[in-house]
Amino acid sequence: MSQPPFQLQHLDHIVLRVLDADVMQRFYCEVLGCREERRQDEIGLVQLRAGSSLIDLVRMDSKLGRSGGVAPGAEGHNMDHLCLSVEGYDEAAILAHLKAHGVRVGELGSRYGAQGEGPSIYLYDPQGNMVELKGPPAA
Repeated sequence: MSQPPFQLQHLDHIVLRVLDADVMQRFYCEVLGCREERRQDEIGLVQLRAGSSLIDLVRMDSKLGRSGGVAPGAEGHNMDHLCLSVEGYDEAAILAHLKAHGVRVGELGSRYGAQGEGPSIYLYDPQGNMVELKGPPAA
Protein backbone atom coordinates (compact mmCIF):
# COMPACT_ATOMS: atom_id res chain seq x y z
CA MET A 1 0.00 0.00 0.00
CA SER A 2 1.46 3.37 -0.97
CA GLN A 3 1.72 6.32 1.39
CA PRO A 4 0.16 9.70 0.53
CA PRO A 5 2.50 12.47 -0.63
CA PHE A 6 1.75 14.50 2.51
CA GLN A 7 1.75 14.20 6.31
CA LEU A 8 -1.22 15.20 8.42
CA GLN A 9 -0.44 17.79 11.12
CA HIS A 10 -3.50 18.59 13.30
CA LEU A 11 -7.24 19.21 13.19
CA ASP A 12 -7.70 22.30 11.01
CA HIS A 13 -11.38 22.98 11.57
CA ILE A 14 -14.75 21.44 12.23
CA VAL A 15 -18.05 22.67 10.81
CA LEU A 16 -21.21 22.65 12.93
CA ARG A 17 -24.59 23.25 11.32
CA VAL A 18 -26.49 25.29 13.93
CA LEU A 19 -30.09 26.17 14.65
CA ASP A 20 -29.34 29.26 16.80
CA ALA A 21 -26.01 30.79 15.78
CA ASP A 22 -26.03 33.45 18.52
CA VAL A 23 -26.51 30.92 21.34
CA MET A 24 -23.87 28.62 19.89
CA GLN A 25 -21.35 31.46 19.41
CA ARG A 26 -21.86 32.66 22.98
CA PHE A 27 -21.27 29.11 24.26
CA TYR A 28 -18.07 28.53 22.30
CA CYS A 29 -16.70 32.01 23.05
CA GLU A 30 -17.88 32.71 26.61
CA VAL A 31 -17.75 29.17 28.02
CA LEU A 32 -14.92 27.55 26.06
CA GLY A 33 -12.80 30.63 25.26
CA CYS A 34 -12.97 30.76 21.47
CA ARG A 35 -12.97 34.12 19.71
CA GLU A 36 -14.62 35.24 16.49
CA GLU A 37 -12.05 35.32 13.71
CA ARG A 38 -14.05 35.75 10.53
CA ARG A 39 -17.66 36.26 9.53
CA GLN A 40 -19.31 35.74 6.13
CA ASP A 41 -22.94 36.69 6.71
CA GLU A 42 -23.80 36.42 3.02
CA ILE A 43 -23.40 32.62 3.20
CA GLY A 44 -24.22 32.18 6.92
CA LEU A 45 -20.75 31.33 8.26
CA VAL A 46 -18.94 32.43 11.43
CA GLN A 47 -15.45 31.09 12.09
CA LEU A 48 -14.25 30.88 15.69
CA ARG A 49 -10.60 30.52 16.66
CA ALA A 50 -10.01 27.54 19.00
CA GLY A 51 -6.26 27.53 19.65
CA SER A 52 -4.58 26.49 16.40
CA SER A 53 -7.90 25.25 14.95
CA LEU A 54 -11.22 26.73 13.88
CA ILE A 55 -14.81 25.89 14.75
CA ASP A 56 -17.10 27.00 11.94
CA LEU A 57 -20.75 27.70 12.71
CA VAL A 58 -23.13 27.50 9.75
CA ARG A 59 -26.64 28.90 10.22
CA MET A 60 -29.31 26.45 9.04
CA ASP A 61 -31.40 29.29 7.60
CA SER A 62 -28.55 30.42 5.33
CA LYS A 63 -27.53 29.52 1.79
CA LEU A 64 -24.70 27.32 3.09
CA GLY A 65 -26.87 25.75 5.80
CA ARG A 66 -29.73 24.85 3.46
CA SER A 67 -27.32 23.16 1.04
CA GLY A 68 -26.40 20.61 3.76
CA GLY A 69 -29.83 19.03 4.02
CA VAL A 70 -32.02 18.43 7.06
CA ALA A 71 -31.23 20.32 10.26
CA PRO A 72 -29.69 18.54 13.24
CA GLY A 73 -32.24 17.59 15.90
CA ALA A 74 -33.44 14.99 18.39
CA GLU A 75 -33.04 12.20 15.85
CA GLY A 76 -29.38 12.81 15.15
CA HIS A 77 -26.44 15.12 14.82
CA ASN A 78 -23.89 15.85 12.14
CA MET A 79 -20.98 14.45 14.21
CA ASP A 80 -20.22 12.28 17.24
CA HIS A 81 -18.07 14.80 19.12
CA LEU A 82 -15.27 17.29 18.77
CA CYS A 83 -12.23 17.24 21.03
CA LEU A 84 -10.39 20.36 22.17
CA SER A 85 -6.98 20.01 23.78
CA VAL A 86 -6.75 22.01 27.01
CA GLU A 87 -3.61 23.58 28.46
CA GLY A 88 -3.69 24.14 32.23
CA TYR A 89 -6.08 21.25 32.78
CA ASP A 90 -7.54 21.51 36.30
CA GLU A 91 -10.55 19.23 36.46
CA ALA A 92 -12.14 20.82 39.56
CA ALA A 93 -11.76 24.35 38.15
CA ILE A 94 -13.10 23.30 34.75
CA LEU A 95 -16.12 21.58 36.30
CA ALA A 96 -16.85 24.63 38.49
CA HIS A 97 -16.64 26.88 35.42
CA LEU A 98 -18.98 24.65 33.41
CA LYS A 99 -21.45 24.45 36.31
CA ALA A 100 -21.43 28.25 36.66
CA HIS A 101 -22.49 28.46 33.02
CA GLY A 102 -25.19 25.80 33.37
CA VAL A 103 -23.40 23.41 30.99
CA ARG A 104 -24.53 19.78 30.92
CA VAL A 105 -21.51 17.63 31.77
CA GLY A 106 -21.14 14.02 30.68
CA GLU A 107 -18.59 11.37 31.61
CA LEU A 108 -15.19 12.13 33.09
CA GLY A 109 -12.32 9.76 32.48
CA SER A 110 -8.95 8.98 31.04
CA ARG A 111 -9.02 8.66 27.25
CA TYR A 112 -6.57 8.28 24.43
CA GLY A 113 -6.06 11.23 22.11
CA ALA A 114 -3.53 12.69 19.69
CA GLN A 115 -1.00 13.33 22.49
CA GLY A 116 -1.60 10.04 24.34
CA GLU A 117 -3.66 8.83 27.30
CA GLY A 118 -4.89 11.57 29.61
CA PRO A 119 -7.82 13.10 31.49
CA SER A 120 -10.90 14.32 29.68
CA ILE A 121 -14.36 15.70 30.29
CA TYR A 122 -17.34 15.26 28.00
CA LEU A 123 -19.85 18.12 27.91
CA TYR A 124 -22.66 19.26 25.65
CA ASP A 125 -23.12 22.53 23.79
CA PRO A 126 -26.55 24.22 23.65
CA GLN A 127 -27.51 22.22 20.55
CA GLY A 128 -26.59 18.87 22.14
CA ASN A 129 -23.26 18.34 20.36
CA MET A 130 -20.79 16.46 22.53
CA VAL A 131 -17.50 18.28 23.16
CA GLU A 132 -14.49 16.69 24.82
CA LEU A 133 -12.02 18.82 26.76
CA LYS A 134 -8.75 16.83 26.74
CA GLY A 135 -5.93 17.34 29.21
CA PRO A 136 -2.25 16.51 28.67
CA PRO A 137 -1.02 12.93 28.58
CA ALA A 138 -0.37 11.27 31.92
CA ALA A 139 3.29 11.48 32.93
